Amino acid sequence: MARVRYGARTGAEIAAARASSSRLPDIWSTGVVAVWESDPDAVAAVLPPPLKPTERPLVRASISKVDLPGYPLGAGSVAVAALHDGREGWYPLVMPMTHERALIGGREVFGEPKKLGEVGVERDGPVVRAVLARHGIAFVEVRGAVDGPLPLPEPAEKLDFYFKFLPAVDGQGFEADPVLVHCTRNEKFRRLEKLSGDVVLRESVYDPVADLPVRRVVELTVGEKTSDQKGRVAERVSAQALLPYIHQRYDDPQQILDGPPDGSV
Repeated sequence: MARVRYGARTGAEIAAARASSSRLPDIWSTGVVAVWESDPDAVAAVLPPPLKPTERPLVRASISKVDLPGYPLGAGSVAVAALHDGREGWYPLVMPMTHERALIGGREVFGEPKKLGEVGVERDGPVVRAVLARHGIAFVEVRGAVDGPLPLPEPAEKLDFYFKFLPAVDGQGFEADPVLVHCTRNEKFRRLEKLSGDVVLRESVYDPVADLPVRRVVELTVGEKTSDQKGRVAERVSAQALLPYIHQRYDDPQQILDGPPDGSV
């Protein structure tokens, strides 16, 4: 009988897949990073407990093109500065990806708030433009001109916070208590340049980052970097405390209740 592709994989096949994923070479991305000070009350309002605001109400937009061989990827995020267990990091609100493959792993393994979207990074001489867009709305746009090179930072560890959860089958909360994930990335740069420009936030009911206004631009750069990624469960969190924030993950929160009551299709 011919191989049934939906059938079980052998132990050797599973081991080979794991081994190949652990031998990935450095993957370099070209990206724009914008950091700005925003309204402290707005930043605090988007943080589910046990995350807390940091001293500065910072928001960060990252917009990148990733050099995957034969599989170019656009990847972005909008995140706010947050504090947990004495450690400062970033809590992403939305992470647009241009391909499903990049979306699925991050959402299912780490709990990343990834969604399919459009991500663009363009450079024409010194002029740089980077955009995050979904549903035809460029809800974040960074425009600037290169001022000159910056010293390459030392390799550093960066921390992101995610909530991983599974909506309940009956539509009432979650199947189990959600978990707060600490995701660490070791970043290193091979090029970094300063930009002079601005950050434009546009109204979108799907991605309302315009609620985090740009009060003062703190950092605006374009560069090339590579990073790895490793996650761990920091703690289990209260389902009732997280439930009011579940809408952050979906364009329409009702979509998690779309199944018919009797389970038929």
